Amino acid sequence: MARADLHSTVSDQPAASEVFLRDVLKGLGRTPKQLPCKYFYDRHGSELFDQICELDEYYLTRTELAIMREHAAEMAVRIGPRCLLVEPGSGSSRKTRLLLGQLEEVAAYVPVDISMEHMTRWAKALAGDFPRLRVIPVHADFSAEFPVPDVPLAERRAVYFPGSTIGNFQPNAAVSLIGRMARLVGTHGGLLIGIDRKKDPAVLEAAYNDEAGITRAFNLNMLHRIQNELDAEIDIDQFEHQAFYNESEGRIEMHLVSRVNQTIRLDGTEFELAAGETIHTENSYKY
Repeated sequence: MARADLHSTVSDQPAASEVFLRDVLKGLGRTPKQLPCKYFYDRHGSELFDQICELDEYYLTRTELAIMREHAAEMAVRIGPRCLLVEPGSGSSRKTRLLLGQLEEVAAYVPVDISMEHMTRWAKALAGDFPRLRVIPVHADFSAEFPVPDVPLAERRAVYFPGSTIGNFQPNAAVSLIGRMARLVGTHGGLLIGIDRKKDPAVLEAAYNDEAGITRAFNLNMLHRIQNELDAEIDIDQFEHQAFYNESEGRIEMHLVSRVNQTIRLDGTEFELAAGETIHTENSYKY
């Protein structure tokens, strides 16, 4: 019987706080200011995103779940037996369960996530629901190279990348990411990817401006992390969430908007923001 190798979680981030600090200093020093969206995802941010996925306005998860329920058996046939299934940005692995339920003799499932605590919790739950499945979590930033465990029984590798996460990458970066995935799976490997399509801007904007304010909290969580983990001086109450569809770029943009003239102090550096100035926190490209 296969096992859940939850003890063998791998990390490629021995200095995550230093990288976080470096990226924030660099982003706040840019014009316009911009922060990497991967820093939404500590445990609290990951939990907020799970709540976003349940919202009526957030059509993406609901639509993709329907696609998986209808076509997971076909997908499993194309992937084939005894695969090593790798999922970058695995989160709660909700859609993955539908695929795993159809795959034949999975060699192992490798969830990859930047939030160690959140990933480990869901990996344990998944291992409990699939007792014959070998689960090997990898704690890593999947936007860079990351280690994949060697599983001798695997006949091929496949990457499962749902959720339209590819839309968070600038087009050139998205191409580079897919290239790294191709190298990761190697000859005869596969990629199963979810991509959101262009549609009515009102539908798109509603998905990122929910009435319950959960996406607002998710966006502001970036500032809470900077304040709590990097000891920054920030008046978070003086920022507001903004999300809109940029039609010329074909993307939703999320920003944090300064309500007033203010200063962020971090690691001996001061960053001035004018009233109305924004910090660009995320893109979601639609294709």
